[in-house]
Amino acid sequence: MSDSNCYYQRHIFFCLNERANGEASCSQHNAQAAFDHCKQLVKAAGLSGPGQVRVNKAGCLDRCAGGPIAVVYPEAVWYSYVDQQDIEEIVESHLKNGKVVERLLTPADVGR
Repeated sequence: MSDSNCYYQRHIFFCLNERANGEASCSQHNAQAAFDHCKQLVKAAGLSGPGQVRVNKAGCLDRCAGGPIAVVYPEAVWYSYVDQQDIEEIVESHLKNGKVVERLLTPADVGR
């Protein structure tokens, strides 16, 4: 852990929002399954816990047009993912090795 005031080195937040009015939302794109898969991978890799990585659920992150969405902090790197292989790549490359997965970045202008 590089900063003694930092409880976790990184957080990854998955939007699990579901809109009741039928508007596009991350929950329609298997976001819960992606969250579950990420949590399982992080734990299996020995990356979970204080000083390492925390996998969190989030409500709407207001970038629905790029969904499903996940964001990694403290780097504030936004990802749009499609399948389990994308999640595996984010875990291995970014969460484990600190290397951003450029091909999965959410374009800066994508919002709701």
